[in-house]
Amino acid sequence: MLLTTSLLALATAAQAAPHYVFGHIAGTADWQVVRMTANHYSNGPVQDVNSEAIRCFQETPGGGGKTSTYKAKAGGSISWSANPNIYHPGALSAYMAKAPAGQTATTFDGAGPVWFKVYQDMPTSSGGNMNWPSMNKASVDFKIPQCIEDGEYLFRIEHVALHSAAKENGAQFYISCAQLSVSGGSGSKKPTDLVSFPGAYKSTDPGLMLNIYSNGGKTYTPAGPPVFKC
Repeated sequence: MLLTTSLLALATAAQAAPHYVFGHIAGTADWQVVRMTANHYSNGPVQDVNSEAIRCFQETPGGGGKTSTYKAKAGGSISWSANPNIYHPGALSAYMAKAPAGQTATTFDGAGPVWFKVYQDMPTSSGGNMNWPSMNKASVDFKIPQCIEDGEYLFRIEHVALHSAAKENGAQFYISCAQLSVSGGSGSKKPTDLVSFPGAYKSTDPGLMLNIYSNGGKTYTPAGPPVFKC
């Protein structure tokens, strides 16, 4: 029985190994300033773009509970760690949403058209294949826009694995949301192209349903809105 249990545990671990989570940003512990995700044990993805899980993939939907809020500087960068490394090829993006008046990053649930994209990577192509800059990375860096208002925000990291995306609902989303208190912003520009999660994506969007191994030389079209620029 002990041997069987050990073999089962090893098989489960091996099966989960290709998946990953974004549990912390540099200088913090796992789930200290990042809302604990429902996949914090399994590392498995979200695949239904119409599910509320597509927002922050939280273990407990709603606010941040006991999650702390990280102090960040507008114009500065934060570094997210992947555990294990980003294993699958696919698109990396990041969004922010400002907590409305009367709420904090902890109480804000991120519902409604409040999210603006602050980062989107793009692949290079070789021999019909798409090659992604985030592949195998242990950490990825994002800049906080300098022109936004000071205040409390949710910061959403999203890596969409596209290795099985040749069919509908084959894209795999690895998502986490951190709580930020942003200072030093000029407030000179309001974010545009705000979207909701769910609502920002359709399962048949060209950035989510495609064959990255034989794309015919087509330029990749990311899902969601354009990147907000100061």
